[in-house]
Amino acid sequence: MSIVEVAQQFADEVLFPVAVATDASDVVPLGLLDAMAEAGLYGIVAPPDAGGISADFGTVCAVQEALASGCLTTAFLWAQHIGLVRALAASDDQDLRARWLKPLASGEVRAGLALGGALPTPSLRALPDGSGWLLDGVSPFVSGWGRIDVVHAAARTPDDEIIWLIVDAEENDVVRAERLRLAALNATATVRLTFDRLPVSADRVAGRHPASGVTPPEVLRVHAALALGVAARCCRMIGPTGLDAELAALRAELDSLGPGTAAARAAAGELAVRAAGALMVTAGSRSLLAADQPRRLARETLFTLVYALRPASRSAVLTRLGAPELA
Repeated sequence: MSIVEVAQQFADEVLFPVAVATDASDVVPLGLLDAMAEAGLYGIVAPPDAGGISADFGTVCAVQEALASGCLTTAFLWAQHIGLVRALAASDDQDLRARWLKPLASGEVRAGLALGGALPTPSLRALPDGSGWLLDGVSPFVSGWGRIDVVHAAARTPDDEIIWLIVDAEENDVVRAERLRLAALNATATVRLTFDRLPVSADRVAGRHPASGVTPPEVLRVHAALALGVAARCCRMIGPTGLDAELAALRAELDSLGPGTAAARAAAGELAVRAAGALMVTAGSRSLLAADQPRRLARETLFTLVYALRPASRSAVLTRLGAPELA
């Protein structure tokens, strides 16, 4: 069985049956995350010597879509974690890899993501401090609080580079977490994370690169996988319709990573909204019940529309929704 088939089976048999209960929880049940680790899903991008399979980019996108079709909340936490595993797998720092890669790939250690320093107007700064750094500022959305052990934090340096730091996911005198209540995916336990000149040693630097205002198509493709997964579940619940062909065509367009990726990423979110709307109409008034799957899926599609929007993708989404004058 391929890892994509494993992920789809996991989504169908483990995630989806309890997705409404997960959605209503204050935080994703630990048992789901442990089961994901047991299924070998945490380390798919790690090399075999670290317990992974060195999955290629297309496979990662397919796994993410499969998991999102089961429970977007759980899939979203997986997506945050996998970024650090990928960064370490590509790192030339053997000491860093030796310390972190295996425990992250196995799920013994779980990671979240803080993107404050990668925003168009960075809100998280890394200031030189001898051989290390001082992490200062805010990352407005960090998910998995209480379920993650470390945060893969992007901070902006004085030289306008983005430096990626591995910091412990715990509050103290210089780290504060403010729980946010979300209309969708609230069980991701998302917080606003504030750092007040937190010292970070040089041996916790997971990467560094120049800042750029252009979002790579690969990043947009990964984001779109979340919407595709939710749309795919809606289509399966509705039954055969023209939406299936739209979904397949859009997936193929996104896989090409061409110049239209930003528009295709927007189209994925819009398709998910239409598919969820069609599912609710098909299900009828019972879809308004809190314990019904269509209601959960409809709220999840709104999340996929707005998650991690950058100016180009925001404009593309508004155009798809018929409101380009607001872009």
